[in-house]
Amino acid sequence: MTIGERIREKLAAALAPARLDVVDESHMHAGHAGHAGARAGGDSHFRVAVASAAFAGLSRVERQRKVNALLAEEFADGMHALSVTARTPEEDAAARRVSRPAPEAPRGG
Repeated sequence: MTIGERIREKLAAALAPARLDVVDESHMHAGHAGHAGARAGGDSHFRVAVASAAFAGLSRVERQRKVNALLAEEFADGMHALSVTARTPEEDAAARRVSRPAPEAPRGG
């Protein structure tokens, strides 16, 4: 099982997320100092977006710490970098609405 698969499995089991995206960005870091000691074929740099009710009431730092603690074994096994966006489902829905442009209004003629 790859580190990416383990990340997905552990976060899904622990956080019961409404949304979970795990992206292996290892290929973007070839030649990077941390990449040289990383696992052959990638599995070293990841971007994760997770929306879970488990984050309610937690600060941004507490959410990051929670995710990092869940993935401590993956860091020990060669994962070099992890970028995390951790939101509640409500925060995620609001952020996704804001990031989508509103449809253009019809022009009167």
